[in-house]
Amino acid sequence: MVGGLMVAMALPASAATIDTGATYVFVNRFSGKAMDVYGWSTSNGAPVNQWSRNDLAVQQWKFQSSGTSGYYEIKNVHSGKLLELAGSTDGTQLTQNSDGNTKTQHWAVKDSDSGYVRFINRASGKAIDVWEWKTEDGAKLAGFSDLNGANQQWSLTKLGSGGDPGTGAPTGQWPSSAGSVKISGTVSVSGTFDGGMKTYCCIGDGGQSESQDPMFKIANGGTLQNVIIGSPAGDGVHCEGTCTLKNVWWNDIGEDAATFKGTGGGTSYVIGGGARSGSDKTFQHNGNGTVSISGFYLNGSGKLYRACGNCSSSHQRHVKIDNVLVSDVDMVAGINSNWGDTATITRLVVDGGATVCGKYKGVSKGSEPSYIGEGWNDSNCKVTKSDVTYK
Repeated sequence: MVGGLMVAMALPASAATIDTGATYVFVNRFSGKAMDVYGWSTSNGAPVNQWSRNDLAVQQWKFQSSGTSGYYEIKNVHSGKLLELAGSTDGTQLTQNSDGNTKTQHWAVKDSDSGYVRFINRASGKAIDVWEWKTEDGAKLAGFSDLNGANQQWSLTKLGSGGDPGTGAPTGQWPSSAGSVKISGTVSVSGTFDGGMKTYCCIGDGGQSESQDPMFKIANGGTLQNVIIGSPAGDGVHCEGTCTLKNVWWNDIGEDAATFKGTGGGTSYVIGGGARSGSDKTFQHNGNGTVSISGFYLNGSGKLYRACGNCSSSHQRHVKIDNVLVSDVDMVAGINSNWGDTATITRLVVDGGATVCGKYKGVSKGSEPSYIGEGWNDSNCKVTKSDVTYK
């Protein structure tokens, strides 16, 4: 996850500009994936791998002094553990561990080119490397001889100080409102709109009518962040192209929380936030491309995500759902298997029961799609039972 998430962030830093008071996300130059403590583990020895960038605490890192000039310790915000390379053999897994003040936890940060850096371990002299040039989520990060390859180069992206939702896995707690704003018509957003955690309403009747206007209409590449959407909220949020919804909360889903309409491909992101009190769909995908939902909490709705099964134009659509908590929902993701849709689901927590990945037969406009059944670990439903925790 790269360009669409550059909100309130500095340009990649060089070794000479590391700020020990700042929080960083490390993104690999080759894969575009972020350094991530796998499975939100807080255990010593847990692997540190790469994952699609979500800016949550599991991907946040802080530099601190090692006590030796030229070397840092690097601490994960979620676990409080330090990056460690416990062996000197090429291919040794990168892990986290409690602070032992050992050379295996000390890192030099070396400049590469174009603003990228390499992490060199003090004990072994090895660089942190995306093993075997992999690009998929969960791929191993390991120590390897310092070759200055793109898979050993990382951007150090400093997170902004205000409003980032990266506080960890969703807890089911609702944020406090910083005030109320009543609007009488759709707010058009280009660039970034930061609502300062105020509650915005009131459009529409709060029902399921398909003709309601949206509260926010986001232009291609735009970002809506730090907003609470009150009731009534009309047709929620419309993304006209790709967009980023960051730390957005829906007090009442109404018709849909958000509709993704762009047909130019690419990925839209829902990062953090939550929604409640819905009767049908939460995120409606009418266009094409991918919707990535991470760190999100949903309480009370028909579906978290639905790929449109009878829109005027048929598309292949994809959804990635990671680190999401759902409660009192019927289905997590509904996709059209006959059009090649996919749902990739990891680190899902279900409070109660729900169909995780439902497959439909998409049809032309004017007809109703038929339900085929639930899928597990197949070409459309890329989810295993070990990816789901039930409460």
